[in-house]
Amino acid sequence: MPDETPRIGPKAAEDEIPLRPRGRSRGLAMRGVVPNAITAAAMCAGLTGIRFAIGGMWKEAVLAVVLAGVLDGIDGRMARLLKAQSRFGAELDSLADSLSFGTAPALILFLWSLGDLTRLGWFAALAFAIAGALRLARFNAQIDVKEQPHKSAGFLTGIPAPVGAGLAFLPVYLWLATGEPLFRDPRLVAPWTAFVGFLMISNLATLSWGRMRPRSDVRLAVIAIVGLVFAALLLEPWWTLSAICLGYLATMPWSIARYARIKRQRAAAARPVPEPFDAATRDLH
Repeated sequence: MPDETPRIGPKAAEDEIPLRPRGRSRGLAMRGVVPNAITAAAMCAGLTGIRFAIGGMWKEAVLAVVLAGVLDGIDGRMARLLKAQSRFGAELDSLADSLSFGTAPALILFLWSLGDLTRLGWFAALAFAIAGALRLARFNAQIDVKEQPHKSAGFLTGIPAPVGAGLAFLPVYLWLATGEPLFRDPRLVAPWTAFVGFLMISNLATLSWGRMRPRSDVRLAVIAIVGLVFAALLLEPWWTLSAICLGYLATMPWSIARYARIKRQRAAAARPVPEPFDAATRDLH
């Protein structure tokens, strides 16, 4: 008897006909369209950044990828708000992230600087794009995994793809802010691009913004700081983005050290407790 289980995921070959589940399809509710439309908009923004880079419009290219990152942060929250989470949305989001935060930044950096380094520059761009795809593939593979030590402790494994794209553009931010040719030197940009790609696929414990819980006595200060950062982005966007990147990098040693402490505490709690010494038992022996 042939297997009639509906297949989830890509087809094995282009000419394979996927099996359809029985019953009439009810279609996709409008509340499910909204978050997926935001994801599609994020993907279009990231890919449009490549079009700007081809025309030498570097500011617009970077801002297009930044806009894709903002939209990427909205679509998941919108899906949870509307209770419209779906496997389709998760797959679409991963594909969009791979294009917007892996392929697009790699090509923009190659057109901006890495192309002057010929083969090595292209390898650095490839390393970043592949790292983005591998990170997202690892994330998809672990969606249904219950035991995730980093996640259960409130940390991420490696840096997220949108953060990786933002960090990879750090030389561009500094170049736009200062006009200094040094920041466009491919001998500087290439190792930096490859290093950020490594951070994306690494097993380092990194900060999870969703798990941060500011104390009640500092919440007003946090709100004020966020407002000031937003104003700074409007007035001095490139210096502000550079400061945000450096601030995030500064949190990495703290998050690594904190997770190491949590890991030691878990290991200590998992050790078997030695049985208490019994004098009566000793006398029997």
